[in-house]
Amino acid sequence: MGYKRKDVEQTKQYAKKFVRYKEGAEKYSLGLTKFQELAKEAKAVYKIDGIALVNCEIFEKFLESFREY
Repeated sequence: MGYKRKDVEQTKQYAKKFVRYKEGAEKYSLGLTKFQELAKEAKAVYKIDGIALVNCEIFEKFLESFREY
């Protein structure tokens, strides 16, 4: 049984530690602006030569703080 190339690429995306804003918004099913706000609030943004990268590990820990028990 084989896998479609699209499925493999999608799985790779979820394994990344750092993502750009657009990738992160898609990964977490958020709008671009909302993802940017939350990433900055989580202090998960790294800026390198004008490129903003978001650390997914830090961002996910921050998201867990919104969990309702």
